[in-house]
This record gives sequence, structure tokens and C-alpha cells, in this order.
Amino acid sequence: MTTVYATHPRYTEHDLPGHPECADRIRAVWRGLDESGMAARMQPLEVQPLDTEAVLAVHTDDYLALLQRINDTPRTIHLDPDTYAGPDALTIARLSAGGVIAATDAVLSGTAGNGLAAVRPPGHHAMPDRAMGFCLLGNVAIAARHAQTRYGIERILIVDYDVHHGNGTEAMFYDDPSVLYISTHQYPFYPGTGAASDVGTGSGEGYTVNIPLPAGSGDATYATVFDTIVWPAAERFDPELILVSVGFDAYWADPLAGMRLTLPGYSHLAAEVVRMAQSLCADKVVFVLEGGYDMDALRYGASNIARLLLGEPPVDPPGTQPSPRPEPDIERLVARLKQLHGL
Repeated sequence: MTTVYATHPRYTEHDLPGHPECADRIRAVWRGLDESGMAARMQPLEVQPLDTEAVLAVHTDDYLALLQRINDTPRTIHLDPDTYAGPDALTIARLSAGGVIAATDAVLSGTAGNGLAAVRPPGHHAMPDRAMGFCLLGNVAIAARHAQTRYGIERILIVDYDVHHGNGTEAMFYDDPSVLYISTHQYPFYPGTGAASDVGTGSGEGYTVNIPLPAGSGDATYATVFDTIVWPAAERFDPELILVSVGFDAYWADPLAGMRLTLPGYSHLAAEVVRMAQSLCADKVVFVLEGGYDMDALRYGASNIARLLLGEPPVDPPGTQPSPRPEPDIERLVARLKQLHGL
């Protein structure tokens, strides 16, 4: 089975010294994939900037026009307290979303079995009409709409295990039963959304599954919710394609969050999603980089996703484990989620 790899050297051009979402993040991913030999074993893709029609499938004309004006200015500005954009920012964001489209095209056209899109800037906080949370364009949401319009895919599962709730992705599909959006995230936490009771609206009711986890959740907690909530919801939905928003910011040493996932814990989650794809949709899965601000987590975590996509076991370096600490009790949360979603 061929695994495709989408990235682009221009991703480093979107940068702001001292900002957490900086060019060093993608350099850490590239380093890990090169050192492990995984980059050489995946099929590289030629990434093109996303066209305007694909952007407007999930974003507004006014927002795209704003990004274009910023793109053509000589200085960097803040679109909100967290999110910056500067010269060529829209061009780089189009290349980021274009990387996800390229990997999705390869999988759905039969060229490849699965794929990894190592892209930035990230996308899951980008709202239809504004930037947010370091994100400019909704990379995964754009790819989902592309899969529907070009390939006629009727059921797409998006699994998001960034530490932050993907409020932008959720907003784009909140009333849409053709996309099942499942998010595990620290709660309460930025951006303040993602309550368990937020399950979708109208015909999309029940097709948003928010799993709000308390700070301090780690490997055991995440494994439990994947077993008891994510797997049953995915099996019932029976997707034709799985897109994965992977954030390495639930890592125990991440400077921006308070979760306790280890590298083996992350590998377990990736392996579970790969197994879902094998079981439910003929291997069709694309992993897409979102957040993560510890360079070791990015360096080793991305290479382990590549190993799993290539059918190999993960390899975790020594000395990357936190000291043992009891994890929060989530029994009541699991019971509530099962009741809310009939699982």
C-alpha cells in the first residue's frame, strides 16, 4: 500500500519570531521524518496552492478578500490576539490547504492507500468568516468539501485530537449529516467551545461528537474514550473517508496546554484511526498536522504516524515520559456521552 506525503518548503515563510506557531514547528516535523527514513519511504506529492472555488466552499467572500489585502501588504499584522498574517500569508495558507487536498486526491483517486499532510499554518480554528487560533484557512474542512464535490463521497469522518476544540471545523459542518465530526479536547480551555451537549443542529443533530476532557488526562483516558465513544460512533456512521486533525499539543510537555499524553499514547491513537480506516473505509485515511508546540513531540510523533501508515510499529525514544500521576475519573463523562449519542 502506497503512503503519500504532502508538504512544501514555503511553509517556513509564514513566521513570526517568538510566536508559538512558528516555522520551527514544521522544521521539527521534517527533521523527524528525514532522520527516521520515513520521508524517503513515502511518495512525495506536488503541492499546488488551493484555488478560490475550494476556499469559498467553506469561507466567505469578504474573509477571502481581507486575506488577499493582507497578503499584498509589506508588514505582518494580528488578525486577533493570537493569529498573525503577513506578506504572502494567503499564498502560504493556500499551499497548506493544498497539501491536504493533494493527499486526499491521491487517496480517493486510488493512487495511494493513505496519506500524511505535514502542513502549516494549521486550520481547525479558522471560522467561515474570520481567522482564529493561529489558523487562516480550514484545511481539513476544505478537503472534506472537496472530497464530496469531486468524488461524490457521501460520508466523511473527521477525527480531531488536537488539545483544543476545533471550533472552525465544527461550525462548517454543524448542520450537516454527511460529516461526522468527533473532537477530543481539554475542557474548559481555549477556545471555550466543545461542550458535550453541543451535538449539531437541524439535520446535523447527532453528527457532532464533542468529548470534553479534564486537564491531566493522559494515555489511559484517551484510550478509554476511543474505545467507548469514538469507535462505536465511527462504526455506526460507516464512513467512506477519514480525515484526521492531529495536534501534538496534548503531549505532557507541551507549553500551551495541560494534558498528559505520551508519545506511545499518541501512537496508540494514530494506530486506532488507521485500524478504523482498514475496518470501515478500505484504508482511506489522511492525517493532517494541526497544533503542537513541543519540538520533540512533533519530531517523533509525526514520524510514528508515517510508520503506522506504512504498516510498521512506532518507535519511541527513551526519556520522553512524564512521572506517573493519577488521571481524572471520566466515568460520568463517558456515561453522559453514551446517553447523548445513543452509544
